[in-house]
Amino acid sequence: MPRSVNAVASRARRKRILKAAKGYYGKRKNVYTVAKNVMEKGLQYKYVGRKLKKREYRALWIARINAAVREEGLTYSEFIHKLNQKGIGLDRKVLADLAMNEPETFKQLIVSVK
Repeated sequence: MPRSVNAVASRARRKRILKAAKGYYGKRKNVYTVAKNVMEKGLQYKYVGRKLKKREYRALWIARINAAVREEGLTYSEFIHKLNQKGIGLDRKVLADLAMNEPETFKQLIVSVK
């Protein structure tokens, strides 16, 4: 009985990897084994990057809120604590946006919390 190798699926798998590696430098773009390793590593970085992005944005929002609140004589932690006591449920993304784009509204929020 002849040997069956399923060439269609194998070729499709290789084509998919090489197509994804398009634009890479040197052998990374046209040698399957090298491209496969590079793509796996790239996908790992991609996964980790999605987690890091959330962390970095939260840190940015906190820095912006802290800078705006300190101009009014509070610290970030005091401000967040007082917001929670008053039951104001704005998240850090919205607070940072207010602090950057609508400083007058943000100052009114600080006054209402004090």
